Amino acid sequence: RGCCRAWSHARRGCHADASPHAVKAITSRDNPLYKRLKALAGSTHQQRKSGHALLEGFHLASAYLDVAGQPETCVVTDEALHHAEAQAIVARVDPAHLVSLPQALFGQLSNVVNGVGMLFVVPKLMPALPERIDETCVVLDGVQDAGNVGSILRSAAAAGIKRVFCAPGTAYAWSSKVLRSAMGAHFLLDVHEDAAAQTLIPRLAVPVAITDSHAASPLYECDLSGPLAWVFGNEGAGVSPAWRAAVSYRLSIPQPGGMESLNVAAAAAICLFEQCRQQR
Repeated sequence: RGCCRAWSHARRGCHADASPHAVKAITSRDNPLYKRLKALAGSTHQQRKSGHALLEGFHLASAYLDVAGQPETCVVTDEALHHAEAQAIVARVDPAHLVSLPQALFGQLSNVVNGVGMLFVVPKLMPALPERIDETCVVLDGVQDAGNVGSILRSAAAAGIKRVFCAPGTAYAWSSKVLRSAMGAHFLLDVHEDAAAQTLIPRLAVPVAITDSHAASPLYECDLSGPLAWVFGNEGAGVSPAWRAAVSYRLSIPQPGGMESLNVAAAAAICLFEQCRQQR
């Protein structure tokens, strides 16, 4: 019950006219692999526990192949197999890792409305915490909104930053929403999770900078040409006391329009690219 049937000939022992991309097809929701996929798709806790992430869509799949190598499993719908972009990705995946699903079953795994019908199951990348940090980095100190976390990761990667540290209380960096918002940034960054202030601060060999709407130093008047640890805090409470105590630069972003504050992801992008401008 629930076993896989061959969608095309197996790679070994196939006939001369067999497809070079052997895809196993799952047609039953009772299939053990499908049950595992559904459990992962339905629970961030299960993803954390298993150490896996789900990458949905052609862009994330292609970005992963470019940087990290083969997925553990590539799940694709029967319809997507006829799409040129999906075919190009499937051609890069080891046939042993390919699985096809009917759209009805795939829909129960998808977190995207009108998705493209492709999903990678991959091991989460877990870089070791460095003993010393002497280059520009980003610390997310309790940033709770997954969209904000993903946007900041995307800006950090675009700005050429190599490491992002997520403090406890920050949205899970490998959740589906963060992955979609980051648009492949995870594979250009070392993303460190559960990086507590008391562990990270002693390792920093660079000054700490935060934004503060009441700070006396406007961002554009400060020398940002050297490496910094940018700390962006919780959307409501801001930066935690431990990080405030470690601050070297307390910077304000001029807002002539009179708004009280900026979205944290927008503030992060402004800071990171002002530093890029000065470094050029």
